[in-house]
Amino acid sequence: MEKALWDRLPVETRREVDRLISAGRNVQAIALMREHAGPPTPHLHECVDVVNQRFSVLRHRPASP
Repeated sequence: MEKALWDRLPVETRREVDRLISAGRNVQAIALMREHAGPPTPHLHECVDVVNQRFSVLRHRPASP
């Protein structure tokens, strides 16, 4: 079974993806995921699903002081 896309991303890439999504730069977040996920390259719909999931998580996260 293939690992979930988010789990395949390095920690630093996850942080950058979250930063991009928080800044409304979803296209750049998708490009970064596709670049750093390793083979097999994730499909666009898989990346969009991750963006939607992360947006939901980030939206409910308390703001840092």
